[in-house]
Amino acid sequence: MAEENLSAVLYGVNDIRLEQREVPIPAANQLLISVNTVGICGSDVHFWKNGAIGNFVVKEPMVLGHETCGTVAGVGAHVKGFSVGDRIAIEPGIPCRECEYCKIGRYNLCPEVKFFATPPTHGSLARYIVHDADFCYKLPDGVTSEEGALLEPLSVAVHACRRAQVQMGQRILVQGAGPVGTLCMMTARAAGATQVVITDLNPGRLELAKKLGADHTICVE
Repeated sequence: MAEENLSAVLYGVNDIRLEQREVPIPAANQLLISVNTVGICGSDVHFWKNGAIGNFVVKEPMVLGHETCGTVAGVGAHVKGFSVGDRIAIEPGIPCRECEYCKIGRYNLCPEVKFFATPPTHGSLARYIVHDADFCYKLPDGVTSEEGALLEPLSVAVHACRRAQVQMGQRILVQGAGPVGTLCMMTARAAGATQVVITDLNPGRLELAKKLGADHTICVE
């Protein structure tokens, strides 16, 4: 078992420190994960620069990061279907499993959800983390670690397109060509939209969106 767990810990505004923490021990329903790749989300940057997002305030040291891909390094006693060495992506929010939203399958709306890198819950910018096995997903061999880490923001784009009821043959406007907006554009295209237009203030982002499949880009600056 590894003894070192280098972690990126946010102590306050503009105060991130690299420090060694104990390697966590998985509970019976959890996996120990050796982290391979973590994306930097806008929420990570916001906590770093502002120390808070709405009512979520960093009051004590917190490990950042939630867009995560890793390799199983240990398996809890009651976990089935996973083995050491499996490559996985994680769903970073653990709901209560008991409220009305959880019971009807809309657990993303659970008011008691514990979400990585949202105070007071630690995130995944560390060598090792533990996570509930039923919120971990095996990756096919053809998916890279970087792509695996992008599955969390991709799920946001898929959810957005489902809520918008994007269908084959439609023309779609996406406002904002940041990472999630660009993923929404790509997801809409994959869902059958025949024309996708995307807007942004940043010409560089629009140039990338064009390369990734946008039919038209509009700089609104």
